[in-house]
Amino acid sequence: MNNPTKVAAFAATLVAAFAAATGVGTLVGPVGAPGADSTAEPAAHGAGHTGTSGSAGTDRAGLDTGVPGGLMVSQDGYTLDLAQRQLPAARTAPLRFRILGPDGRPVTRYTTAHGKDLHLVAVRRDLTGFQHVHPRLDEAGTWSVPVDLSDAGVYRVFADFTPADREDNLVLGADLSASGPYEPLPLPAPSRTAVMDGYTVTVDGVLEPGEESELTLSVSEGGAPVTELQPYLEAYGHLVALRDRDLAYLHVHPAGTPDDGRTEAGPGITFFTTVPSAGTYRLFLDFRHDASVHTAGFTMTAAAEPSGQQPDPADPASSSPVAPQHSEPEEGHGHGG
Repeated sequence: MNNPTKVAAFAATLVAAFAAATGVGTLVGPVGAPGADSTAEPAAHGAGHTGTSGSAGTDRAGLDTGVPGGLMVSQDGYTLDLAQRQLPAARTAPLRFRILGPDGRPVTRYTTAHGKDLHLVAVRRDLTGFQHVHPRLDEAGTWSVPVDLSDAGVYRVFADFTPADREDNLVLGADLSASGPYEPLPLPAPSRTAVMDGYTVTVDGVLEPGEESELTLSVSEGGAPVTELQPYLEAYGHLVALRDRDLAYLHVHPAGTPDDGRTEAGPGITFFTTVPSAGTYRLFLDFRHDASVHTAGFTMTAAAEPSGQQPDPADPASSSPVAPQHSEPEEGHGHGG
């Protein structure tokens, strides 16, 4: 083969490789905003997740940038730096980490959101073991908190925060391994009902990808509507949605606040949210009642076309049993701190 022929063949190979890479980027979704210093961390077990970072007064991290939150360990010069990426499987495993700023130094000043400077969510990559906790920050910029790693496996850790010198919040994610044999559990089938701790939570509404969806989650106890929900982190409920397989992160707060004179303390808690794509999502609702924080889990599907993908709440056969979710006193809950 002469030299011109070799050059042409090499150029054709580069074009094909670039086209393939572009196709892959389209399939997995955006991994960085234009001009952002974004470093994706390798996903464990072929997983990733769609969270969003950066909000414009919406409390919906990343929706306004189009970049799902929690998929990157670094973004816009900020890095989630775990002190250890592997810990022994334990009920109270000591997690320590720093948020490094664009100058490479630990960030020590944050803007408080919903009563906390930083919200930390941890969940195993099969979407079990969900916990929402609030670490303590020392003067050197190191955060610390015990997390429940009772079940061995790979966990995704999400740090949701706003540096004091930045208007928009960030959601960074990193993998944390708990030593031991890992036995992933199947994702529960879609259901509109979750039962835990004597409470029943039902969800009304559908998820439509790329469009704002209204979801109302209603709480009852012993068959009676709960009308005395207690404020937790300055709201009657907090909702985290995680996309199956890649664990994209979406943290949503409800419409209204406990002190606005209009929002009722249950039984319904209404959220307005936009999921970034079609797919299956695991939703976790935190609410406080009788001085304890409870967590209810749901599986929902966002269909490319709203065509009855959600199960019919009137049809018992359409709902699968939901594994009981635990509750603990406020100071010891998976939202503790």
